Amino acid sequence: MTATATADPMALAKISHKGKEESQFQIVLRRFMRHKLAVASVVVIVIMFIGALLAPYVAPFPRDAVDIAVATRPGPPGTMSSTGEMHPLGVDHLGRDLFTRLLYGARVSLSIAFIVVIVSELFGVILGAIAGFMGGWFDTFISRLVEFLLSIPTLPILLITASILIKTDAQLPLPDVVTGFVSWMLAAPQQEANKVIVLMVILILLGWTGAARLMRGMALTLRNQDFVEALRAVGASNTRIMFRHIIPNGIAPILVNASLGLAGIVIAEATLSFLGVGVQEPTPSWGNMLSTAQSYMFQHPWLPLVPGIPLCLVTIAFNFIGDGLRDALDPRLKR
Repeated sequence: MTATATADPMALAKISHKGKEESQFQIVLRRFMRHKLAVASVVVIVIMFIGALLAPYVAPFPRDAVDIAVATRPGPPGTMSSTGEMHPLGVDHLGRDLFTRLLYGARVSLSIAFIVVIVSELFGVILGAIAGFMGGWFDTFISRLVEFLLSIPTLPILLITASILIKTDAQLPLPDVVTGFVSWMLAAPQQEANKVIVLMVILILLGWTGAARLMRGMALTLRNQDFVEALRAVGASNTRIMFRHIIPNGIAPILVNASLGLAGIVIAEATLSFLGVGVQEPTPSWGNMLSTAQSYMFQHPWLPLVPGIPLCLVTIAFNFIGDGLRDALDPRLKR
């Protein structure tokens, strides 16, 4: 009788077509590269991010410079400045260069998205891991708090809290290093940065619940696995088990949630700024550029397209990246 050979599917997944063993990162990367739209989306985000990062150096005009010599305001693309330079995307109602404002607005909108998502996901992951792994009263408290926050409509709460804190010129008592870092990220003065920090704090306080629920579910599943019992048997502390094993093994859905959350934060910031309770002038963002454009869109229909097109591109790109990560990190998929 001939014996039938069997093999571990996970072991086979680590062997490439050339017979060489692949790391888990290489497997995930190869799967992600198959998602053409996700790869193209990464290219779009990288280009946007580089342009935003280099805004102070590549922008043709200063951020708040007003060209009073322009006769038509808003001016169409190709409008010539008083110094003979061209405004490639035109000028706004005050005579400020729209391409320059677009670059700085990208820096503000993307900085808000990345900072909010990183902090809220980190906060949610830690709380969810502790709640799911330790259980008891802390798990009950976190679960009820998450359920309460998810039961209330997000947009009205954002509008109320943002209007109260931002419209009243609230200033958070933050260390200079925090305000300075955010000021550098936004390429804006510290007074403007503090106002943006208020908005980011509001978004963080309402945005950690998804990560907490995901990580709590993963922790509840993983805490009863054999490897956790083995770690306890060799004397590993609960903190080491959580941070070295539970969180790394449950991080895959968190990465997908974070990538999709970036699109959500970009839209949330644009919505609040469009409604006048988000990023305030003179700090540019795609949202308040759209808000300004709505007053002139019937006479100048191209004006809302200047911030609207990159806003749509970035949102769609983040969603495609999330889809690509979800497919790449799914262990049930074949090589």
